[in-house]
Amino acid sequence: MPISLVRVPVDALDLFTLSVFQALGVPDDEARMCALALMQSELHCLPGQGQGVRRLPTYRERISKGYITPGAPFEIVKETPALALIDGHNGLGSPIAQKSMRVAIDKAKISGIGTVVVRNSTHFGSAAVPARIALDHDMIGIAMTNAGPEMAPWGAASGVVGTNPWGIVAPTGGDFPVVLDIALTTAGKGMMRWYMREGRPMPLDWALTPDGEETDDPAAAMAGALLGIGGHKGYGLSMLTDVLTGILGGGGYGLMPYADPAKQDVSHMMIAIDIAWFMPVAEFKARMDAFIADIKAAKKRPGVSEILVPGELDYRREQEFRRTGALLDADVFDELAALAADLKIDFPFVREGVA
Repeated sequence: MPISLVRVPVDALDLFTLSVFQALGVPDDEARMCALALMQSELHCLPGQGQGVRRLPTYRERISKGYITPGAPFEIVKETPALALIDGHNGLGSPIAQKSMRVAIDKAKISGIGTVVVRNSTHFGSAAVPARIALDHDMIGIAMTNAGPEMAPWGAASGVVGTNPWGIVAPTGGDFPVVLDIALTTAGKGMMRWYMREGRPMPLDWALTPDGEETDDPAAAMAGALLGIGGHKGYGLSMLTDVLTGILGGGGYGLMPYADPAKQDVSHMMIAIDIAWFMPVAEFKARMDAFIADIKAAKKRPGVSEILVPGELDYRREQEFRRTGALLDADVFDELAALAADLKIDFPFVREGVA
């Protein structure tokens, strides 16, 4: 059965998202960074991916219970002209990640590359959000984070490593940058819930039952472990992401993130690469555009009408949503309406389903 969706104006949704964080007592600068992160995810991700404004009730719960500390210190533990180690002190993950990328950018302006490792952080949403900040400085941005142990190591039946997302962005001379924004599992629990609600079987390479069996039944797999992209390759990438974040930074890794709800113990890495250190930015963008042209000119497989590059569908989705309104899961719409009533803030939307 198709899931009902509700269309809402993007600008109004942006203001509402900001007002929620402000009503939760989040300092204004952090509230704006959190709203930016959720709105970018809302405009770029599929509804079933579990990102975007649907996370507002979760933020409310975690902040109200003291699991996250708005306005926590952003501590640079040690640094060199090219490196920094940051302690987020269990603050809001989106501001921590965005501030950390800005530190990496400042270091890249000096050294050509800046690398920042973060410990004691929390959930930061889509990895592309902090990575995209580098684009404003004509740099390549790389962001990665570890996460709760939802992925089974190759051959295992239980989760030990996380979805451990990556965001990698590079500027172009065209209308949109190249943006890789991926988790290292084939899919997440959010997409499994979506398929379960629609009554559809899921692909066999998404997840395992608790007994370690492959299944196409999302309900049977919800209590099991997720599978990595490319089989053993995704597992290997996820493990090494834990090495580059939590192990290297002295923070949580493997089974540690989210084990204690009051201390999420999430770790990140941010990298900024100054293109101008290597060549003129205009030359880099021209080379990127030529590369994209080669990709799009490749011979197509049967039934394929167009070859896309990473970030292209996200760009088109955002442009459409800004013209016609973002599409919210009707259940999420109702949850946001209830949240607004509880917080005594305006909810300026009408529930008119489109599907």
